[in-house]
Amino acid sequence: MIPHKTIVAWSSGKDSAWSVHLLRQDAATELAALLTTFNSEAGRVAMHAVRRELVEAQAARLGLPLWPIELPWPCPNAAYESRMAAAWGRAVEAGITTVAFGDLFLEDIRGYRERQLEGTGLAPVFPVWQIPTAQLARQLVDAGVRARITCVDRARLGAWFAGREYDAAFLNDLPTAIDPCGENGEFHTFVYDSPDFTHPIAVTPGPTIERDGFVFADLVPA
Repeated sequence: MIPHKTIVAWSSGKDSAWSVHLLRQDAATELAALLTTFNSEAGRVAMHAVRRELVEAQAARLGLPLWPIELPWPCPNAAYESRMAAAWGRAVEAGITTVAFGDLFLEDIRGYRERQLEGTGLAPVFPVWQIPTAQLARQLVDAGVRARITCVDRARLGAWFAGREYDAAFLNDLPTAIDPCGENGEFHTFVYDSPDFTHPIAVTPGPTIERDGFVFADLVPA
């Protein structure tokens, strides 16, 4: 059986990291690259605000090439979709057949991904889809996924959670209304170590910045 060449939509967070972990255990899958959208003006991941150099370090530790998608700021949806369409075309030319996403349970987001790939020759796959998030959160921590909270939605979670370690203590401190994987956008993470990294990324939380209702912890390479 020839394995499917797969590119991973890489956010820099824990769900992407666990998707890679599961896919690497699947003999039918060959990981080809990571794809990450960047705010080209800031040089950071478009949603998580993680520094580009830290994402490059993640790709190096996974032994995979990084495909950056440069987005303008502000970024109209038409500009986003045109750049993604160009990336899908590049993937097809490279012999890639599937795109892996780390979505957990939001049906509207999954539907959008599926529509985005219609007619491209690429099939979406969702390695962590519908794994119960309380179970998944503990599984990640127990398996050695190490992450920091890089961004929190100030309307849902206290600013003091930004920069914290994603660990058992963090999960125990979360209010009961907050999804333990942050799937509703309550928080985002940056993974600095995982079972699939060759070695950890040394990183330390820098200053926190509040902007547009979100609190960002500026994670700094140590």
